[in-house]
Amino acid sequence: METILKSTITCPKCSFKKEEEMPTTACQFFYECDNCKEIIRPKEGDCCVYCSYGTVACPPIQEGSGCC
Repeated sequence: METILKSTITCPKCSFKKEEEMPTTACQFFYECDNCKEIIRPKEGDCCVYCSYGTVACPPIQEGSGCC
């Protein structure tokens, strides 16, 4: 199965959605919403903001190699 590199992230504060390309070499722990400027962090137990708020899990999780 091919790794998906794009995910639509939804801000938990204002519900703004934006498609982003996920990094393949590291997890993204912080993300600034373009709309409300909230700094988003992963939910407890998730490795990155894409696993918490994205439509697709980060590449390492997709590939079954676990958290970054």
